[in-house]
Amino acid sequence: MVEETSSGGGSSASPIKTIVVLVQENRSFDHMLGWFKELNPEIDGVSESEPRSNPLSTSDPNSAQIFFGKESQNIDPDPGHSFQAIYEQVFGKPFSDESPYPDPKMNGFVQNAEAITKGMSEKVVMQGFPPEKLPVFKELVQEFAVCDRWFSSLPSSTQPNRLYVHAATSNGAFSNDTNTLVRGFPQRTVFESLEESGFTFGIYYQSFPNCLFYRNMRKLKYVDNFHQYHLSFKRHCKEGKLPNYVVIEPRYFKILSAPANDDHPKNDVVEGQNLVKEIYEALRASPQWNEILFVVVYDEHGGYYDHVPTPVIGVPNPDGLVGPEPYNFKFDRLGVRVPALLISPWIEPGTVLHEPNGPEPTSQFEHSSIPATLKKIFNLKSFLTKRDEWAGTLDAVINRTSPRTDCPGKIYSWLYSPY
Repeated sequence: MVEETSSGGGSSASPIKTIVVLVQENRSFDHMLGWFKELNPEIDGVSESEPRSNPLSTSDPNSAQIFFGKESQNIDPDPGHSFQAIYEQVFGKPFSDESPYPDPKMNGFVQNAEAITKGMSEKVVMQGFPPEKLPVFKELVQEFAVCDRWFSSLPSSTQPNRLYVHAATSNGAFSNDTNTLVRGFPQRTVFESLEESGFTFGIYYQSFPNCLFYRNMRKLKYVDNFHQYHLSFKRHCKEGKLPNYVVIEPRYFKILSAPANDDHPKNDVVEGQNLVKEIYEALRASPQWNEILFVVVYDEHGGYYDHVPTPVIGVPNPDGLVGPEPYNFKFDRLGVRVPALLISPWIEPGTVLHEPNGPEPTSQFEHSSIPATLKKIFNLKSFLTKRDEWAGTLDAVINRTSPRTDCPGKIYSWLYSPY
């Protein structure tokens, strides 16, 4: 644990008293929100006037190009997003242990996809959603804020990235390590930090709570912090009983007649849109609304194209651990950019959050920004690792001196899938 830097036990001057976080799955920024640049040119996305592409072969200067389009469909194959696949997507060549890292050209997505399945690049990896296909996000981006510089915490798969959300480290894991997930990861989390400073938290789950992959969260004393989403969330919103930190875990797989709503390919994005709508409307109707920041982010990019170079310089190893052989990853670069929406009555409509202003010159928004923000807003006693000490904090998006009164009570919904 990083050395204590402040005394806990009281919130800062921030108007935010409750932070709500939903982490969805496996989509890149350009894939989900890149075409939203058409709505707001300040967003670092894609446009038809400046087409983006990747070559079929990065080693052939005369290679044909596959251009990024806006014809993404619901039912897709799952692109490559292993540590090795991401290396090729980012650097344009197979994995190498060369040091320092080469320039992240973001030109290997097509080459990697074609090696997995012919045609996957043009039909899947190099396609995104136009705003009208994601109408809930369309309204929220226009009404509140989008962050176009949020990266996954490491260039790898789902579970190690999700571990960073509440612990600012994966404890040396750089892939979905089933055995350790079953045993439980031992690192300290922000949940303990909140508890020891007198703040409350709640985990509202729809299928399996990923937070149980932290070993400490399996202690009997935390049983009352876990709530079935459909039984408790809307009721707690209505009664004004949401805790200081709210974690909403989506339905990661189909349960009886209820489809998955985590946005993981091949799951229907309509279900994810309806989940975000449901959460927003419950929060908006809550007496706690004027004290809430709602964050929607994705754990990793899932192999889908993104044009913004992955940060490879000045990223601190959280705790000195190194990944296993043969890759010996030093946790010193981030993963690919992911979608992030920030929603609060304290945010001006159409806000775009770019790079953070510190705390270090190389700081970025990444999953460790969540515990970093909790520490800052609630004046917690210490950072968890060197990573959340370095990460940008989300209080930067609070750009009003009073809460808005014009936030929509209801937002767009689908009665059926448009696909």
